[in-house]
Amino acid sequence: MPSSPRPSPPPPSTSSAAAGREALSRERVVAAAVAIADADGLGAVTMRRVAADLHCEAMSLYHHVPSKDALLAALADEVLRQVAQATAAVTASAWDVAVRSRCLAARDVMLRHPWAPGLVAAQTTSPPSVWPVYEQLVGTLAEAGFDDDLAHRAIHALGSMLLGFSRELFEPDGDTLAPDPGETPVGEDLPNLARMAASVVHETDGALSVCDTRAEFEFTLDLVLAGLDRHRLARSGA
Repeated sequence: MPSSPRPSPPPPSTSSAAAGREALSRERVVAAAVAIADADGLGAVTMRRVAADLHCEAMSLYHHVPSKDALLAALADEVLRQVAQATAAVTASAWDVAVRSRCLAARDVMLRHPWAPGLVAAQTTSPPSVWPVYEQLVGTLAEAGFDDDLAHRAIHALGSMLLGFSRELFEPDGDTLAPDPGETPVGEDLPNLARMAASVVHETDGALSVCDTRAEFEFTLDLVLAGLDRHRLARSGA
């Protein structure tokens, strides 16, 4: 007697198929956007493109990033997180070697993401991940004997080189990324910045911004001129 045909297995349910995929998260959304920017430039980063790369609907992304602007801000913060991670790995003991190595480590990160300097420079508020970078610097300078005022001036003199690029190459509309005392977050994880913010006093007369006094400008100018003169003398054999 012929056996009856076996029933076909039921198709997988939608919930089962979803369970087989990695859950969507803010981290995955940002990582996908970074990959797109690295491959095709920042202009290629759209909510629709990110959703397509993640095999989901564009509307699903809004549960994790509320807007395109928020996504771009998250990209800037992610690159600075990578900068903070790279600079934290520097172990040089001499303060100047440590600072130089951190600037170069940050530059290596920016070279992996050539779209990032312009995006970082255009941020109108300091991304959260920038603070650990400055915290590392102030701690290194404090250990070398810098007082808080001189450490604060050093931050502004070094400028965006601490983040791996020369900001003068861009024309952002945003404010400075160097920490201003009124903006610096105070917390146990940023003790050096908190101390510096509490001790530094700014002159306001004639300042273009809270940290752009004539004294700050002249200090940076003198550093550049002194450095140029040192190189001039070295090349002339004097």
